[in-house]
Amino acid sequence: MPDSKSKTGKADRSKVAGGQGYEVRYFAQKHKIPKDQAQKLIDRIGNDRDKLNAAAEKLKSK
Repeated sequence: MPDSKSKTGKADRSKVAGGQGYEVRYFAQKHKIPKDQAQKLIDRIGNDRDKLNAAAEKLKSK
């Protein structure tokens, strides 16, 4: 069952819900990368937002 969008907090913000389209879209838009590339990062790295942000920045600098 999907996460409730009304339940937010620290734990929710530290993770990227890779199974939620709106989360993947937001992450992709934030880093100006294609949605499929964002999903691949999430699949490869996991859902830790700090690690994903670092990987996306590194990806953009190539």
